[in-house]
Amino acid sequence: MFMKHSIDCGKCYCPHQLSTEKNERTVQVRFTFWQYFDTLLSENKNRGNVMYRVSKVLNNNGVIAINMEENIEYVLLGKGIGFGKKISQRFEAPDNCTRYSLKEDTERGSAKELAKSISPEYLEIADEILQKAEMKFGTIDRRILFPLADHISFAADRILSGEQISNPLTEDIRVLFHSEYEVASQLKEILQKRLGIEIDAHEIGYVALHIHSAIEDESVSAAMQMAGAIRECVQVLERESGKKIDVMSLAYNRLMNHVKYMVMRAVRGESIKLDMNEYMEEKHPESFALAAAICEKIERGCKIRLEKMEVGYLAMHIERVYLDTLGAQNEE
Repeated sequence: MFMKHSIDCGKCYCPHQLSTEKNERTVQVRFTFWQYFDTLLSENKNRGNVMYRVSKVLNNNGVIAINMEENIEYVLLGKGIGFGKKISQRFEAPDNCTRYSLKEDTERGSAKELAKSISPEYLEIADEILQKAEMKFGTIDRRILFPLADHISFAADRILSGEQISNPLTEDIRVLFHSEYEVASQLKEILQKRLGIEIDAHEIGYVALHIHSAIEDESVSAAMQMAGAIRECVQVLERESGKKIDVMSLAYNRLMNHVKYMVMRAVRGESIKLDMNEYMEEKHPESFALAAAICEKIERGCKIRLEKMEVGYLAMHIERVYLDTLGAQNEE
């Protein structure tokens, strides 16, 4: 027998009331669980952690895996990321790993084919160099990983086989792409430490061109052509002055950097505001004629269109190199 009380006295414990209280507690527990589950999903999404499925284990520090949201394959590199992994295993990519898409093609072919053909150790080395480049320059084009790793791999093979390469543009690259060359120079220590291989300045120069292509919208071949055009410019200046130009001089460095930014302006569609053509052609006709010829060579070699006003500015820098060279000659 149950005692009958007023409906809201709080003392009636009939079976119906007990059942109602139990259902309310169940609903509350379920609601709390789904709140907690939604919070976990939201936090995971905000962290940017994505689930991947392993398609190939490269080594303990690298895997090729499919991004399960995008259905795109990536190379993921990071300490221990491949350790114990199995094909088709699903995992959450750690925040500190680096990711490289295999979707795009590169100058050297399919990124996917390159990733499968290059020794994983060279992918790690190229990744280390690119991380150093990011620290120096900020955002870079990560697609350069595979051509860079491929180049480093071939360079190591050449060195181990006793082959030497010579690059007549090494000094020009060192001056023209000074910051890139500084980053590339760190490869010397990395290869020595990892593989016991010694690389020279010529190899470092080629790596600097790859780094340049990762920070500018410019191919390695275009950067090489620009360096070649400047080398040709220097050779003409040396013939005209009858004296070898000091590549470490301030005027030479200004000339190199001017040409670099001149090409970059053309690529980006930017222009200069002051026209010095008439003045330079009248006052310094030799420098102006040389500048016009060099601009034509750069246009052909780099497949770009330079504005006419660029000739006058280039002539001004050429004249400075002339004066520096003649001044040094007179001092002797």
